[in-house]
Amino acid sequence: MCIGEAWGVNEDSDHAAAADDAAPAGYRRSAGTPRAQARRRELLELVTDDLAEHGLVDFSLRRAAKAAGTTHKVLLYHFDGAEDLLRESVELLRERRVASSLAAAFGPGQVPSLAGRVRAVWPVLTGSGEGQRALDQALGLAMYDPGRHAAIAVDAAGHFLPALRDMCPPRWSDQRKDEIAELVFAALRGFLVQRRTGGTDGGSGGEAGFEALLRMLEREEAAD
Repeated sequence: MCIGEAWGVNEDSDHAAAADDAAPAGYRRSAGTPRAQARRRELLELVTDDLAEHGLVDFSLRRAAKAAGTTHKVLLYHFDGAEDLLRESVELLRERRVASSLAAAFGPGQVPSLAGRVRAVWPVLTGSGEGQRALDQALGLAMYDPGRHAAIAVDAAGHFLPALRDMCPPRWSDQRKDEIAELVFAALRGFLVQRRTGGTDGGSGGEAGFEALLRMLEREEAAD
């Protein structure tokens, strides 16, 4: 089965196209040089831009190569196949999204509280920017085939939990920051899934739950 067959993310065609071009042992021996690392990053940025615009559906090495202005053999020199390239592109999308979230949370005029910062981040998470569609699809792919793609979902926690810890009051203990960050992350992920699948009419998009979360955070901070 190709990557997310039901999603249209196509790896099998790439394997067929590249079958005669399999890299011999040591083919990527120069991939660790500064020049190669810079080229790899450039290719990843271009592929990530394409993923942000078009989503995961029909993602393949050929599509990625076209977006990067190169060939699938060049991509195979720098990445370990379509799955590796997809995972790293999703990871870069999340890095961009976290950066935007932190900019919103700590921007000028923002309320200097955890609740205020989470409120400021919400429009970033619910908006259409930062490759939102691709990130939604990536989470769905991880749920569809966790045996192969669970890391995509796990990586999300690795990116967002440190950002949420940074939003907590400095006076809190590390344990308390960890607990609250995990609670907020899980709640926001649930609200986002509800918003994407349940719509926003009649309070079915998670808005009421989000406001309740903010009130809980306000009480948590006031309890000190």
